[in-house]
Amino acid sequence: MKALVTGGAGFIGSNICAALLRDGAEVAILDDLSSGHAVNLEALTQAQFIKGDIRDPEAVARAVSGCDVVFHLAASVGNKRSIDHPDEDTGINVNGTLTVLDAARAAGVRKVVASSSAGIYGELKTIPIAEDHPIDPLTPYGVSKLYTEKMSLAFAHVYGIEAICLRYFNVYGPNQRFDAYGNVIPIFAFRALRGEPITIFGDGQQTRDFVHVDDVVQANLKAAMNRGTSGAFNVASGTQMRILDLAQAVNAHVDAPVEIQHGPERAGDVAHSLADIGAARTGFGFDPVVAMEPGLAQYMDWAKQEVKRQDA
Repeated sequence: MKALVTGGAGFIGSNICAALLRDGAEVAILDDLSSGHAVNLEALTQAQFIKGDIRDPEAVARAVSGCDVVFHLAASVGNKRSIDHPDEDTGINVNGTLTVLDAARAAGVRKVVASSSAGIYGELKTIPIAEDHPIDPLTPYGVSKLYTEKMSLAFAHVYGIEAICLRYFNVYGPNQRFDAYGNVIPIFAFRALRGEPITIFGDGQQTRDFVHVDDVVQANLKAAMNRGTSGAFNVASGTQMRILDLAQAVNAHVDAPVEIQHGPERAGDVAHSLADIGAARTGFGFDPVVAMEPGLAQYMDWAKQEVKRQDA
């Protein structure tokens, strides 16, 4: 199998590339390194790296040539980032996605596995969230990810490309670095490791469904190998954790626990999140196996080494 991974220098993309290479696949990576990290490519020397933007039709066509599967992860990620920069969010996630899909169609790609987000649901009306939950995104990011899904599935319907869209909940794990716009776990982890206070927006009673990147990789690979299935599926652990409990768990992994502060609630943040992952189990055999306690311990070990690397 030959696979293109857009955003392959990023957090999830680099983990998918590593797994594909271990499985003997031929891998091409398309990434402009605007949010991906060149250091993530150091362990992926067997892959072909094309530095380019997913909005560039020539770069995408060159990268997808000869591929059987496209893992589309390149994106402007995050609710807060999209609120601050809606034009950038739309340009990358809407125009870039269309460019990738059109190139995949022209290249005769069999399957597109597109990365979506639980952000498409908006505020929860029922818990746990199944795929038939009302779709009411609250941010430009949620809207642009919904576009990614709808256009991928439209290409599947019209052009005969199989497409599976994976609605990620809160993903964490190695290669996830601090980003002020990013996931709460690396923000808490890197601040604590540098002796800086952790800030919780709100009272900390809000919950999230955290899923380890190894399980997200599993979902991507199983979706790619599946034949005959198109659709959108939740990818999560199916468990809940309070943000206050997360802050305390992170503090337990540092030598000197830091202060936990509280700030005002943020626009676009939902109060609770918990996924029903039954459809992915049935559809392509998704089976998350990494529990939060060992998963967070592994991540904190990685983050400690990353802080040392950055400070060297």
